[in-house]
Amino acid sequence: MSADLLNAALAAAARGWHVFPLRPGVKFPALHGERTCTRTGPCESGHRKWEQRATTDPDRIRTTWSHGPFNVGIATGPSGLLVVDLDTLKPEEPKGTPDGATSFAALCERAREAAPDTYRVRTARGGEHLYFTQPPGVRLNSTKGRLAPKIDTRGWGGYVVAAGSTTPKGAYEPLCGPEAASLPSWLQSILQPAPKAATAPPVAVAGQSRRYADIALATETRNVTVAQVGEREAKLFRAARALGRFVAWGDLPRHVVEQALQTGGEAAGLSASECRSTLRSALDWSIAHNQRSRQTA
Repeated sequence: MSADLLNAALAAAARGWHVFPLRPGVKFPALHGERTCTRTGPCESGHRKWEQRATTDPDRIRTTWSHGPFNVGIATGPSGLLVVDLDTLKPEEPKGTPDGATSFAALCERAREAAPDTYRVRTARGGEHLYFTQPPGVRLNSTKGRLAPKIDTRGWGGYVVAAGSTTPKGAYEPLCGPEAASLPSWLQSILQPAPKAATAPPVAVAGQSRRYADIALATETRNVTVAQVGEREAKLFRAARALGRFVAWGDLPRHVVEQALQTGGEAAGLSASECRSTLRSALDWSIAHNQRSRQTA
């Protein structure tokens, strides 16, 4: 048991993934908390949390796992990973509710993309972890439900239980794909925060905010129009996300935004149907999440 878990930790570290010990048989970190920190050893200069102490050093890993049958945690941020967590339904949830795998399949279908082929792990409860590498220069944090219900992501600030670990509910088992694929651009466009450049001033009079919205509309439309192959749909999605807040605030009519971005997307080479589908989902999301007043946004 201990040898298997040590090997699992070493195998993850060999991929460049930063590992740390979890308590035997469970999913919680085995490292001490800040309240009980003695400010010695690794914490001599201040308390270091699990994300800071995760390592790829084989000697440190062997030393740690020699003290017990620890499960293996992977700190996704330092590892350069973005892991999509497809959760299963809980017994108390209504029958017919889509689980994470169903919601992710629907998400791929709406984006007109095939399900990504990447390293996957079956979780103890029967869900799946899809491992992706974060794009260079991008720092994606963990999210909960942003992609869809029953789908969370683990990036900076998060961790996953590595394959080879076990709990009373079952084992974490690798399914397929020896390598973690790069995060698809269409997924990144949903997970990456909308550009701050298009954010309205916190306190703006109506006339000023409308002028700002007009400038943002012109800027985002131009960005979409000149988008290159491979980035067109992502730029269209981000533009709609950025401009949707002005629709929610009453500064821009929705049909004006749709018409401008539709024209820009088609000029960039996207089909009319691709533009409509992307605009509909992105604007719906942005408007729904920006209903609060501008003063509190």
